[in-house]
Amino acid sequence: MAKKKKEKSFSSFLNNPVDFTLVITILLLLSIGLIMVLSASSPSALSESGNSYSYFSKQLVFAILGIIAMLFISKIDYRFYQKFYKQAWWVSLILLALVLIAGRTINGAKRWIYVTETLSFQPSEAVKFLMIIFYAGILVKNRDNLDKYGKGLVKHMLFLAPIILLLLLEPHLSASLVIIGICCIMMIMAGCKFMHFAATAGTVGIPALIALIVLEPYRLQRVTTFLDPWKDATGDGWQVIQSLYAIGSGGLFGAGLGESKQKFLYIPEPHNDFIFSILGEELGFIGCAVVLILFAIFIWRGVLIAMRAPDMYGSLIAIGITALVGIQVIINVAVVTSSMPATGMPLPFFSYRRNSFIHIIMRDGSALKHIKSKCKTIIPFQFLSRFGVGS
Repeated sequence: MAKKKKEKSFSSFLNNPVDFTLVITILLLLSIGLIMVLSASSPSALSESGNSYSYFSKQLVFAILGIIAMLFISKIDYRFYQKFYKQAWWVSLILLALVLIAGRTINGAKRWIYVTETLSFQPSEAVKFLMIIFYAGILVKNRDNLDKYGKGLVKHMLFLAPIILLLLLEPHLSASLVIIGICCIMMIMAGCKFMHFAATAGTVGIPALIALIVLEPYRLQRVTTFLDPWKDATGDGWQVIQSLYAIGSGGLFGAGLGESKQKFLYIPEPHNDFIFSILGEELGFIGCAVVLILFAIFIWRGVLIAMRAPDMYGSLIAIGITALVGIQVIINVAVVTSSMPATGMPLPFFSYRRNSFIHIIMRDGSALKHIKSKCKTIIPFQFLSRFGVGS
């Protein structure tokens, strides 16, 4: 009898309806992203390899692998991750420590572990997802004390401190800010008081951020360049200025798909972090608005799924993943429009990352696929499962 009930529950989970609005939104974002990678990367690809399609073909392969992985991951009960939330924190520490020990220094930062010369792994990307799993678990466990300052905010921020410290030693400030943002949103949604965060940010967070910027010359230079990029138009301000030229010349309807001028080696690697500026030049204000509306729909559906989740853990997982995508979109668009200092933040579903990292999807102890940085598009597809059966 028990066996029959278990089979029925598993079958019900497999047949759970999908959120078609979210599916269509993500597929549209992914499709537009592939088109823009093809357009933005063709001059660079032709210059480097003689093949205009080299970046696009790789991106297309990773997108297909991502969709296949999505179909599998969407059938995994999200509560499976809750069993290992403590291990997620320890794995995060080990991965980040391993970077400092065995990572390779590139442009003054040690963020990558090279398995081979062509296969590399960026632990900070995996840590973003691991911290979502961890904080969803720990917040559910301590839900009764979250409204208290000491047992709520302070206690749970202490878990984050060593993670951020290891990231800053790489250094990787942008990843640190993203993870802090995700965890803070999850904590507020779980029941921590917003006023506690506001007071702590004002007395500790903002002064610490200012100190990190002032004490590190390259960060201070980025802030200076942000305030007046034309002061060094051929140096540090070059990329931002070319980005503004691209967006400004797009006008209302854009110059037309494939007609960008700035992608011809004016913007360095335009298919990466600054792909949104090429989108603005070729598709104009209308194209940018459509993409931003699609991201807004993604966030809306993510929040709606979190509200409908059958338990607190599922709700926090949904909020965490939605926050991850939303924060990265906001930072990327702010950087390319010179609304904040430059930082290496990809645009989800769009950016092609020159370096790759392994994202290993584990099930029953086996690694299913090695996915490049486009795997940022995979995990959000867990929303399609509607978080499994009700509790």
